[in-house]
Amino acid sequence: MLKAIIVDDETRAIKNLKWEIDKFCPELEVVECFSNPVEAISGIDYLKPDCVFLDIEMPQMDGFQLLKELRFRQFNLIITTAYDNYAIKAFKENAIDYLLKPIDSDDLTRAVAKIINRKEKHDLGFDVEKMLSSINSANRRKKISIPLSGKTLFVHSDEVVFCKSDGNYTEFYLADGRKEVITKNLKEVHEELLTDSFCRIHNSYCVNIEHIREYIRGEGYYLIMTNDHQIPVSRSRRDNLMQRIAR
Repeated sequence: MLKAIIVDDETRAIKNLKWEIDKFCPELEVVECFSNPVEAISGIDYLKPDCVFLDIEMPQMDGFQLLKELRFRQFNLIITTAYDNYAIKAFKENAIDYLLKPIDSDDLTRAVAKIINRKEKHDLGFDVEKMLSSINSANRRKKISIPLSGKTLFVHSDEVVFCKSDGNYTEFYLADGRKEVITKNLKEVHEELLTDSFCRIHNSYCVNIEHIREYIRGEGYYLIMTNDHQIPVSRSRRDNLMQRIAR
């Protein structure tokens, strides 16, 4: 049995989520619920749960501020919120899932299944943040070669914001504002040149995850990159993008 804590400033939301967990997730035991985020900090540090269901919009401090105050962070984080504009930030906090209120029981059980899968792979004992930081740092500083006309340009992978397909050519957009064009299609570029920091989000675009600033959901789905370019996300690639960010 895995220990779970619920943090939400709305008592009705706590009651509803606890009922769903008790009914649909027998692997979890809700050991404590907090409507006050300040009290939740002490409770999480003391009880050391396996899982925390955390609301974002709360008085006194929001959920992300709460996470920064914790000493104990070796738990699976599931964000529960009525707002869909925190997804990128949530996954950068290593959230295992992001559930929109009102929480659907199928979404809840899928999120809990991810926790069980992690446990079976003995992942709960790892310091996930340090591990990811080490991996991302290695990926960012890896040099890639961009074959241009008459020369080869060597850049660190973190200097590339995104790549855009232009038929049999690919445009590289660099952090310093430069644009370089090579005679390879985007599929070849993604497979041969780019590091694990990059994700194909559209037939015409491959982005550096480290350069994603915002994920916008409206009439269409798109990213805003650190160079202020807006990049569309195709419907078929949205789930993969979220999974890549969550790693």
